[in-house]
Amino acid sequence: MLSYIARAAARILLTFLVVITLAFAATRLSGNPIDYIAGQGLTQEDRALLIRYYGLDRSVAEQYLAFLKSFFDGEFGLSYVERRPVSVVVAERIWPSLQLLLSSVALTLALSIPLGVLAAIWRNSWVGSAIMSFAFLFYAVPNFVLATFMILVFAYWLNWLPVVGNGSWAHFIMPTIAMSGILIAGLTRFTRNAMLDVLGQDFMRTARAKGLTETEVIFRHGLRNASITILSVIGLQVAGLAAAGSVVVESIFSWPGIGELLVRSAILRDYPVLQFGVIAVSAAVLLINVLVDIAYGFADPRIRFGKA
Repeated sequence: MLSYIARAAARILLTFLVVITLAFAATRLSGNPIDYIAGQGLTQEDRALLIRYYGLDRSVAEQYLAFLKSFFDGEFGLSYVERRPVSVVVAERIWPSLQLLLSSVALTLALSIPLGVLAAIWRNSWVGSAIMSFAFLFYAVPNFVLATFMILVFAYWLNWLPVVGNGSWAHFIMPTIAMSGILIAGLTRFTRNAMLDVLGQDFMRTARAKGLTETEVIFRHGLRNASITILSVIGLQVAGLAAAGSVVVESIFSWPGIGELLVRSAILRDYPVLQFGVIAVSAAVLLINVLVDIAYGFADPRIRFGKA
């Protein structure tokens, strides 16, 4: 276990360094931020003063070193737009994004796993066919299309739900459904397929022969043995949500999270905020992948971390 964790940590550090470098390089290719922040009425003297103030007159290597040093002062630089430390700007957005992510994951798990199990058990009946029909339908609908449709129906037509912000529980309904719709469809399909692979196995027949109830056979033996596939899909889905899945949804609903912050920072060329936002999201994705890898060992004792 310790050797596995050490190797995983080394891979994370190497990947993290690559992400930091790519984030720094990509932002520098998008143009001078002073031209977007200061506006048209800025004199050449004031423009040069701002460039010196933000250290943009230094060489690329010096800017990169200063960027790396900003990780140790706890502020991660100064936002060009808000004139505040980047850590403060991003910290204000983490909890709203995390709330939306957790609500979407909770809804996905609460619906997709039971539906996938039912679709596998009742695969030859109308129940299984209906579940898979809805799964294929929602899998084909992008989250921005679903979000727009819900806004038109539940906000403008019926006037039931609010659209902008996160001030109440009602604000969570449409963004959560928009983010989790395609995830529920995908995980339902994978859960059904994973369950079909184990339902006909010999150990399932042995469990029934021992007198176990069908519920115990399905959940204690079937679902547990299918959990490796399910965990893999959940890990990919949660990582996808953390990486980019929330950007479009947060922008549509003006959700005050990191996704909306990244879009605004990219438009305004706010390098420090954009860089740190990308790095924070990448760190979350890496952490999620490691947690899923560790969960494999608890889900299936046959996996030995020392041999990974």
